Amino acid sequence: MSIPLDLARTLATVVDEGTLDAAARRLHITPSAVSQRLRALEDQVGRVVLVRSKPVRTTAAGDAVVRLARQLALLEHDALAAMGAEGGDVASVPLAVNADSLATWFLPPLHRVAQRRPVVFDLHRDDQDFTAGLLESGVVMAAVTSREAPVAGCRVRDLGVLRYEAVAAAGFAERWFPGGVDGAALARAPLVDFDRRDDLQSQWLTTRGVSAGEPPRHRVPASQDFATAVALGFGWGLLPEFQSARGLADGTLVRLGGDPIDVPLFWQQWNLTSPLLDEVADEVVGEGRRVLATERVNRR
Repeated sequence: MSIPLDLARTLATVVDEGTLDAAARRLHITPSAVSQRLRALEDQVGRVVLVRSKPVRTTAAGDAVVRLARQLALLEHDALAAMGAEGGDVASVPLAVNADSLATWFLPPLHRVAQRRPVVFDLHRDDQDFTAGLLESGVVMAAVTSREAPVAGCRVRDLGVLRYEAVAAAGFAERWFPGGVDGAALARAPLVDFDRRDDLQSQWLTTRGVSAGEPPRHRVPASQDFATAVALGFGWGLLPEFQSARGLADGTLVRLGGDPIDVPLFWQQWNLTSPLLDEVADEVVGEGRRVLATERVNRR
């Protein structure tokens, strides 16, 4: 069995674009031609590679083909660069990162690479507990993740610890915690969650002996907007030290006490020899180790 590279690249383009019509526009062919290529690929490998939903979804076999297409594209770019024959070709590097890292420390190292290399970054934002899944499916080449065990076919490097502490706007604390931050007050006071998968606030409540189901919750699914909601007094929440430092210094935010929650972060990338991907990794890992905490107060 062999996998025709042009068909593998077509599948990767369909996954990137989400629909056959959008992929056809990018490839400058008709949607019918895209469909024919996918059928030819499935005939070649003897397996279904794509669920034709909106957006499309790959099967396990499709994940393997997409990984192959992305790896070959990266290796081709590196080979052309080594020959001095890039010819203006710009490499696209898809990466997965959690929202709080993206909002605080992750972009500067990528910018340094982009200043030296003809590269663009396709960033996929997800919770750090789920970014590793994007590696497994072949959607991204590397990820910031809380998963220490390596994804199959990947290698892992330690980044450091993203430390969160419970804070609230000073006015909010005066209103909701006049007698101190005790269990009864925490059960009544509104809090801010990032989304329905965000469990940091619930973890912190549990350490204070409060049922996570008691307080009312706002949900603000963007890192900077989440921090703004806490600063405005919508509710209390756990913020990374990067985001809470200024407000704590000028008195607009106050700490609610209790232990911080530490989220260890790791860099996982495909285990292949690629000067470009290694350069990205060295910049990201170096930045993480400079700016993140190095010792954990507790484990999740």
